[in-house]
Amino acid sequence: MNLQSFQAYLKKEGFTLSDQQLQQFDTYFHTLVEWNEKMNLTAITEREEVYAKHFFDSLTAAFYFDFSNELHVCDVGAGAGFPSIPLKILFPNLKVTIVDSLKKRITFLNHLASELELEGVSFYHDRAELFGINDKFRHKFDVVLARAVARTSVLSELCLPLLRTNGTFIAMKGSNIEEELNDAEDAIELLGGKINKVEHFILPENNGERNILIIDKKRKTPKKFPRKPGVPNKNPL
Repeated sequence: MNLQSFQAYLKKEGFTLSDQQLQQFDTYFHTLVEWNEKMNLTAITEREEVYAKHFFDSLTAAFYFDFSNELHVCDVGAGAGFPSIPLKILFPNLKVTIVDSLKKRITFLNHLASELELEGVSFYHDRAELFGINDKFRHKFDVVLARAVARTSVLSELCLPLLRTNGTFIAMKGSNIEEELNDAEDAIELLGGKINKVEHFILPENNGERNILIIDKKRKTPKKFPRKPGVPNKNPL
């Protein structure tokens, strides 16, 4: 996906990028590739692939959910900043909090935010299980995002406790989500959520199948969730 098609596909969805936003994506690409030489941030480093499979892919969440309001968003396990940093570039009004378990990635994100001149972003080095029981963050966010970091039943236990009641959990997944959803339905209900919809699509230029799962938070998550670090992954609900 070259720069022209990146802009064209976004315009088709109703989004026009300013010169400043285009420059931010360019800086993001160069910073990502530069830092990737000294730490493992991504296996995707070719410009056209980064724009398709990282930048555009991250922004697809905005095709199915309205980020134009002043929302407080938490990105769980964002790695190199996907999807929340591309969304922050597109919607500067967002207040973004990222939690990641690897200190080196948090160091990268702090540098990236400085390079992109982003305001209203916070980065925390922590396990999602511990972050979710911290009163400072629990039941506080309008939107929680996670992009392909674990199975839906596990993600739900890590992400739903962070959402305020009536907030929205957006899980960005690859293919074969049906089986995951069947396994996760009881867990989602137990944790206070309800499946709103699943959006299925193919990334432009044959860049892969995607599913976006949108879950509404209907009531507070029981106090015993999330469980201790490592338990959700080893023993999903």
